[in-house]
Amino acid sequence: MTSRVEAAAAVESGLVVGIPTDTVYGVGADPLNAAAVARLFELKGRPAHKPIGLLVASAQQASVVGLVEGRAAELAAEHWPGAMTLVVRPRVVMADWVGDAQSETVGVRVPDHPAALDLLERTGPMAVTSANKSGGTEAMSDVEARAAFGDEVAVYLEGVCPGGAASTVVDATGPRLRVLRAGPIKI
Repeated sequence: MTSRVEAAAAVESGLVVGIPTDTVYGVGADPLNAAAVARLFELKGRPAHKPIGLLVASAQQASVVGLVEGRAAELAAEHWPGAMTLVVRPRVVMADWVGDAQSETVGVRVPDHPAALDLLERTGPMAVTSANKSGGTEAMSDVEARAAFGDEVAVYLEGVCPGGAASTVVDATGPRLRVLRAGPIKI
């Protein structure tokens, strides 16, 4: 069994790790480490124009990396931890492809999974995307993620993802909320 301490050390070393969440199993890296984020994109075969969001351990951690204010803060209080990603304006400069540099936004979410939350408390925010090759079926467990990526991922935290569907994505950057992707939480 891989420990969260080993996973945190791998993230700090610039490696990609596997992480269970409440929605789907993910693969993630340090969002401030450009080489780690590039490895994440290469691993997935993800197009460069498709930005990656952040998982964070709490609304407080989200507020360090993004402007979670007004209606966004209300939604966060209502639905975090949970299957809702908020698209907000970033407060910090991150590696290319984390968030959308052209629209100056970043997606942030607090997952409702104990292993994910523990790891995020140890590492801080992580750039995380679903554990699958781009366009493929999302993994729902560490076993499925390992089958997809093998040794390309440094550490897999054990876990099964109970949600089975990607998070609801809500753009909170404008005067009105806009649902960008429908998901488990109805807005």
